[in-house]
Amino acid sequence: DPEMSSGIAENIALAHDLKDALRLRPEELTLFYQPLFELRSGRLLGAEALMRWTHPIHGMIAPGVFIPVAESRGMMTMIGNWVLTEACRQIRSWQKDGLHFSGRLSINIAAQQIEDAFFPDLINEIIRAEGLEPRLFELELTESGMMKNIEQSIDMFTQLNAAGFSLAIDDFGTGYSSLAYLKRLPARKLKIDKSFVQDMVEDINDHTIVATIIAMGKTLGMRTIAEGVETRAQADALLALGCDEVQGYHFGRPEPAPVFAEKWLHAVGR
Repeated sequence: DPEMSSGIAENIALAHDLKDALRLRPEELTLFYQPLFELRSGRLLGAEALMRWTHPIHGMIAPGVFIPVAESRGMMTMIGNWVLTEACRQIRSWQKDGLHFSGRLSINIAAQQIEDAFFPDLINEIIRAEGLEPRLFELELTESGMMKNIEQSIDMFTQLNAAGFSLAIDDFGTGYSSLAYLKRLPARKLKIDKSFVQDMVEDINDHTIVATIIAMGKTLGMRTIAEGVETRAQADALLALGCDEVQGYHFGRPEPAPVFAEKWLHAVGR
């Protein structure tokens, strides 16, 4: 099929260009930061680091386009290392500028990364090379990624937890995880997938799913965070259900480091 062949060729070219950007043209890549808040108090709890790629010909390419390509080409470990290294450098840069980053920085971890038995040592090495500590970071692994090899995920989560990282299960509600496994994971947070949040005010089924996840989190002693919160009505509904944390356009968009710092960070001592 010519159309299928064309799509495959485009993906291969995109993967090649992304690999070149990671190795040779880092100026094409950057991290945006989206603030995370405690819902009841409105207190800033940290931020999530989100990778952005500006292609020299095609311009800004959405993560929803290049991340699946990277996953299919086995590039997620390379991307994960770049994201963590860049995030550490940014925190150190803020510190040198006298700015205080409160809470934790959330970093997405791919299933390909935790397949490496040396991943806990590698991530520790990257962080400590910048003079930082694991307690500053929250690692997010998607529920579906975790379930690809649940025993390996449990072992890896246990090692990372012992090293001092905070752990969260991302996109919760989409990966069909077993409660028998969930209770064995040393995760402190369930992140409610935005697909349930976006229609929860109008759709009783989505509202029920969100309520169930929040109740489950409380029973297991885990905090819950809703992503993709875009309206006041959604925030009010989540507050009524007892959700702990939120992120989304209603509270703050992902922004480049200088913009994020100007809006959300304050000088040490203030």
